[in-house]
Amino acid sequence: MTSTARTIADNYHAVCERIAAACQRCGRQPGSVQLVAVTKYAELEWVSQIVNLGCIDLGENRPQQLLGRAGVIAAHVNWHLIGPLQRNKVRSILGVASLIHSADSLRVLQAIDRIAGELNLRPRVLIELRLSGEEEKHGFAADDLLATWDQMLQLEHIALEGLMTMAAYSSDPEHARPVFARLRDLRDELQRRSPPAAAGRFIQLSMGMTGDFEVAIEEGATIVRIGSALWEGLESSRSASG
Repeated sequence: MTSTARTIADNYHAVCERIAAACQRCGRQPGSVQLVAVTKYAELEWVSQIVNLGCIDLGENRPQQLLGRAGVIAAHVNWHLIGPLQRNKVRSILGVASLIHSADSLRVLQAIDRIAGELNLRPRVLIELRLSGEEEKHGFAADDLLATWDQMLQLEHIALEGLMTMAAYSSDPEHARPVFARLRDLRDELQRRSPPAAAGRFIQLSMGMTGDFEVAIEEGATIVRIGSALWEGLESSRSASG
């Protein structure tokens, strides 16, 4: 095993252990939390190594990089789009992304729905929320989401599966807890407002990154998006993100 492969394996197993410990603290099963490896700044060799370890859910921020890497990673993986999706990129991404985390406006959702109908697809989609108070972040404000929820339920070609958010950066992960708790509460409220079939599949909470994922798990995260902790100790021309 090369030193790079050994470092990635050690990092991956350490992250899995931290996920399991966070689940144990709040009475959850480790299998209830899905790890998405954020590969935004990872070298292709690193990505191949982590896939070999069994981590087959990979997250990319940019549609074009996701498409490029999907074309060269031969192993079966599930690609997650975790960054902004512009309407002119929807058609190219729908057949490749296993889950879109970042539908951040009604217009984007409507574009996904329309194009999915044309392509006879039913993409899995999460709705991105802006809950940290940072205006530069993408996503719905909570009030806007609640006001447009009935319109979203009318979309015919999308499987709405839950919500996504990012907390503000802080050296103290506890600062993220209110944001994650708010996302969970919004998910629960939307379930109550939905027909049984829609409520039953609207369960996902994509929240938590390297600096705060354990708090996110304690607040109900079903998906955590982790980059830096997986690539720590590796040299690259770019620094890992997540």
